[in-house]
Amino acid sequence: MWKRFLFLLVAVPALAQERPTAYQALRTVGTQLNREYVNHVISATGLNGNPQPASWKILFDDPKARGGVREVEVANGRILSERTPLRDAVAGSLGATIDTAKLNLDSSGAYTVAQQTAASSHVTFATVDYVLHVDDRGNPVWQVTLHRDDGEPAGTISVGTNHGTITRTEGLFTGGDHAASAARHSDEAPIEDAANDDDDGDTNPVKLRIKRAFHQARDDVKRSFYRVRKSFVDFVETH
Repeated sequence: MWKRFLFLLVAVPALAQERPTAYQALRTVGTQLNREYVNHVISATGLNGNPQPASWKILFDDPKARGGVREVEVANGRILSERTPLRDAVAGSLGATIDTAKLNLDSSGAYTVAQQTAASSHVTFATVDYVLHVDDRGNPVWQVTLHRDDGEPAGTISVGTNHGTITRTEGLFTGGDHAASAARHSDEAPIEDAANDDDDGDTNPVKLRIKRAFHQARDDVKRSFYRVRKSFVDFVETH
């Protein structure tokens, strides 16, 4: 009985740790379905990561598919499902295809960046949702949404995969967990994330404090990016 209990204590964290990253999921698609697919990625989504999700849903641009898109779900090094949804059904997830030459941050690195940013903002979280997509400027970006133990959102961080630059945060740098808890029990509108506003002429002391905290965290992440940097092109070629 005790041996079984101890095995479960060791095995559960190990299984969570061994969950595949986005790069590994893309490699699975390339080796088991079609190598060319990885050059036509629209988005990759992983939910409830701790730190990595149990599965990844990857959307590909595919002119030969019904609706012009193909969705593949990957888990544990194998293809769970493959479908060709109508384009209208996934319209909210569509965008330009990702330039893999600008993919220098795997989901494991995105988690590290999110963890560091949340710590700078004094925010704790339990799980994360990942979305890899292209922003309005055509650059691939990780959008990492943090969730507390109760499932409530704790904040969102967007980080560019090319140079590891934090491009946007939501719900962070406003006083940490205490402020977030108070906001959930108040009718007052939350403070907008002024940290992303580069208007140095702003004299609002709260916005200035948020802005400075954001800039400090962004600079810290920039310096540590090179420790977690991983080229997708190199990853595919060497594996």
